[in-house]
Amino acid sequence: MKTKLITPEGYKKLNDEHDELWLKQRPEITKIVTWAASLGDRSENADYQYNKRKLREIDRRVRYLRKLLPELQIVNYSPQQAGKVFFGAWVEIENDEGETKQFRIVGPEEIYGDAKGYISIDSPMARALIKKEVDDVASVKTPTGYKDWYITSIEYKK
Repeated sequence: MKTKLITPEGYKKLNDEHDELWLKQRPEITKIVTWAASLGDRSENADYQYNKRKLREIDRRVRYLRKLLPELQIVNYSPQQAGKVFFGAWVEIENDEGETKQFRIVGPEEIYGDAKGYISIDSPMARALIKKEVDDVASVKTPTGYKDWYITSIEYKK
């Protein structure tokens, strides 16, 4: 089951997506579908078929967002989080081979699309890092066995 946590930035992004779909894209597509339907035979009308499909996709996403947004819990930064890895933290880690990774721990709804460098709070890596401090070791279970990662920095950008 997905965790229902989200950062304020992630919530704003989903809310903006809802508004864009509902207030801008849907009315435009509805006008095109109405125009295309008025031309007559809908079975061979590509404009009608394509835009009707697009309208269904918009409606599906809007329904999903309307159900999801009220259920989400926005997690704001708290000064008590400083120095430890919690939700919303930017974490830099390094392994024994010198490989480094940097990412932000966010809610599962925030890792899609253009969200580069984000991992879900539900991921094994994030679970292993939670409540750890700089220089702590996090053991993460991978398909090839356990891997140790050392936390090199923790940052909360406000």
